[in-house]
Amino acid sequence: MRLVSLLPSATEIVYALGIGDDLVGVTFECEVPASYRSGTTVVVGGRDTRGMSPGEIDAYVKAQLAAGADLYTLHAGALAGLDPDLILTQDLCRVCALPSGRVADAVDHLGCRAEVLSLDPYTLDDVLESIRAVGAAARVPDRAEALVDGLRARLAAIRAAVAGRPRPRVAVVEWVDPPFGAGHWIPDLVDVAGGEPVGTHPGARSGPTTWDALRATRPDVVLVAPCGFHLDGAAEQAATVAGHFPGAQVWALDADGLIVRAGPRLVDGAEATAAILHPDAVPPPHPQAARRIT
Repeated sequence: MRLVSLLPSATEIVYALGIGDDLVGVTFECEVPASYRSGTTVVVGGRDTRGMSPGEIDAYVKAQLAAGADLYTLHAGALAGLDPDLILTQDLCRVCALPSGRVADAVDHLGCRAEVLSLDPYTLDDVLESIRAVGAAARVPDRAEALVDGLRARLAAIRAAVAGRPRPRVAVVEWVDPPFGAGHWIPDLVDVAGGEPVGTHPGARSGPTTWDALRATRPDVVLVAPCGFHLDGAAEQAATVAGHFPGAQVWALDADGLIVRAGPRLVDGAEATAAILHPDAVPPPHPQAARRIT
């Protein structure tokens, strides 16, 4: 089967299922594993926002969306030349990837025979079900079932390790300029890790807020996990956040690696979060997973 992934998290799912050799097309943001681009065509491009501040990125995104413009570019000719059997995409967030409607229109226009599977999870359970959906569409349902069973077992182990302990109040900042309270599956990760999520939007899109509103939730711990950034970028931003929360622990997290991409590594994120909240019950996080700021 010839697979095209238009979503970094879907690329991670494909490799976790052991079918990375079937992947013929990816996006410019796909990065797991590091060797993925060898012989793999990049079929979705976009603006390189490295070097832009969070405020500049926010202004750029708002301007593009207000103009009705896409944030990503589908290289339709490259897609057609790959002759895929299955294309993995999403409708969850226009800021994160090309909407599936654009992909379906291109497939119809090009006369491709590919199946288009849209992955749109809003909760942690939805993410696990999306892995099953990819496995079924890619004709490896048994692998998907085994992968999900393993991930659920790890989540159960985290819950058991922190059971009965006091649950600190945890605010997760998904963007810093303007501040966004985290949504989708992120509150589920905090809950699994033994925390009480505050200022979040469980099972819904993340949304803008204010520092005053977040401070009013009285968090004991603030996790800064800005979408699109790994640990060093998150730590730089978390340093600017710390002043808003005197008395709270402020941590930076590898957002793209552990928190915001709806794939198997979310369980790594739950483990890292549990280690922050309950360091005497869970092994410490990997040095590149989290960093304490205050």
